[in-house]
Amino acid sequence: MLSAPRSPWQRAYVERVIGTIRRECLDQVIVFGERSLYRHLQSFVDYYHRSRTHLGLGKDSPVPRLVQSADLGRVIAMPEVGGLHHRYERRAA
Repeated sequence: MLSAPRSPWQRAYVERVIGTIRRECLDQVIVFGERSLYRHLQSFVDYYHRSRTHLGLGKDSPVPRLVQSADLGRVIAMPEVGGLHHRYERRAA
């Protein structure tokens, strides 16, 4: 389906994803070229699908995560997207 030029309300889902990529990734990094841009976007897409919570999914990610009990150990931060974001997991000490 085609949409009219300069009509972002007709492409709400695409505009939302593009805005998220810009706010949470591209506005925070310096891109040196096409390969650098590709690496940043690939890293963000992996983070977006595996770690980032989505309210529409009940604060889960598109790739479901297991609930970790407190007896698994202490919580550690695992940097993602070059340290811009973190995933938190429990690991045995």
